[in-house]
Amino acid sequence: MKTMTCKQLGGGCDMTFQANSFDEIAELSKAHGMEMYQKQDAAHLEAMGKMSELMQKPQALKDWFESKKKEFNELAED
Repeated sequence: MKTMTCKQLGGGCDMTFQANSFDEIAELSKAHGMEMYQKQDAAHLEAMGKMSELMQKPQALKDWFESKKKEFNELAED
């Protein structure tokens, strides 16, 4: 099991997520992001705006995603 924060995953807070794979932690982060969007949390809305900009550039988004996956894979197990 490994741990990353919302901010490490491109979000707007220090909430932690734990998972055994990057895909799992990405899903946890995504669900949290949707919840914060529904609450109209300002920090998360700002982070989502930055992600929206990345989505306009497929290669930049792919590079970002791969860097986060690499970061997860290099973490020590909890």
